[in-house]
Amino acid sequence: MNELFDQISADIKTAMLAREKVTLEALRGIKKEFLEAKTAKGGDGNLSDEAAIKILQKMQKQRKESAQIYKEQNRPELAENELAEAAVIERYLPAQMSDADLESAVAAIIAQVGANGPQDMGKVMGVATKQLAGKTEGRLISEKVKALLNK
Repeated sequence: MNELFDQISADIKTAMLAREKVTLEALRGIKKEFLEAKTAKGGDGNLSDEAAIKILQKMQKQRKESAQIYKEQNRPELAENELAEAAVIERYLPAQMSDADLESAVAAIIAQVGANGPQDMGKVMGVATKQLAGKTEGRLISEKVKALLNK
């Protein structure tokens, strides 16, 4: 994990020198979240890659939701800033699965679990969210599972 933490620290210096305000703000936010997670009560002072990715995904989701709210309130300059920060955060996330890859992975999980229809959604989602964590959004997994189980 220290690798990602060190990378962000180095990128903060680069952004400072380049005077990239939005990038710098996003990176400082990431570093703050990582430090808080490392020093959280009950923690051992380390942050696993899985935990770091979950933090990054949460931050990116928050930025996108904020941007949507700003758009609804007719504040495009604030929405633009949130989307720019989300793009910075996305650089540190693993590549997301394509729709076709997601569909084949979910189909394999449905076969593995032996699901027969919509009533088995809970079983499939339990396995799918564990196997596909970090590779795509939970909402997309849910939509794909629902679509495939309703066929």
